Amino acid sequence: MQTLTRRQFTAVAMTAAVVRAEPSPYTALLVDGRNNHDWRATSPVLKRLLEETGLFRVDCSTAPADNSQLESFLPPFRGTNLIVLNYSDLGSGGAWSDRAKTQFVDAVKGGVGVVVYHAASSAFPEWSEFNRVAGLGGWGGRDERSGPHLYWKNGEIVRDSGPAKAGHHGPRHPFQVVARQPQHPILAGLPPVWMHASDELYDTLRGPAEQLDVLATAWSDPTFAGAGRHEPVLFTVRFGQGRVFHTTLGHDPAAMRCAGFVTTFQRGAEWAASGRVSQPTPRDFPPENEVSLRA
Repeated sequence: MQTLTRRQFTAVAMTAAVVRAEPSPYTALLVDGRNNHDWRATSPVLKRLLEETGLFRVDCSTAPADNSQLESFLPPFRGTNLIVLNYSDLGSGGAWSDRAKTQFVDAVKGGVGVVVYHAASSAFPEWSEFNRVAGLGGWGGRDERSGPHLYWKNGEIVRDSGPAKAGHHGPRHPFQVVARQPQHPILAGLPPVWMHASDELYDTLRGPAEQLDVLATAWSDPTFAGAGRHEPVLFTVRFGQGRVFHTTLGHDPAAMRCAGFVTTFQRGAEWAASGRVSQPTPRDFPPENEVSLRA
């Protein structure tokens, strides 16, 4: 057996490392640190789901707990392909500085993608440009002044501008998700109807809803204190050159185990970052009447 010198061994090891270390094509910035939901539990799941696609290298930017330090909180929005928002200032006073807001808006206008995840729907009710990015939101004093309430009825989207508060959900329960744009890259190849695991089902979301496409809805069942309408649960927004994927699903790690949530989140993130989806339909994607959970 040939014995390698230290220099030869180092060269072989470095070559092997280069062969194995194929860089991810996209970078993602996960922004958290404030939320009326448990971001400490959900952020590690979001990070893992992005990384397991093999498409993303994920960095985290966590806001300081002390409001007096928020002025210096400046995530590197411009240096990434995708911003994932697991952030809400609802009830915390955790609004960003004007500098951070400007850099976020400029980044998205310039083509950086965004994923608005679940409770981020409630963020920044007074920040008009964020509401244009998110498309729809709830809570935080939002009402008819925030924009129309969108829902699906008789084969089309209704934009209801009547007076009402924005943002509500009943108790958690499993529910069916219905594709309304099944040919969109995020949904292409997925079943037209699938059963989502027990989760919060947001209703009565309102907002500017500019350049917004509803991808999927769910029946907000009055049996579970719902609104009695098909409410948007997955939708996209175009803001400048930026693509936005907004999912209201995934309240906590238990709901995030749903193979439907995992798939749509991963595909939505890829689409927001690149405008295309390369991921196939997984074999465990849930059918119409049965929940499918990941380990």
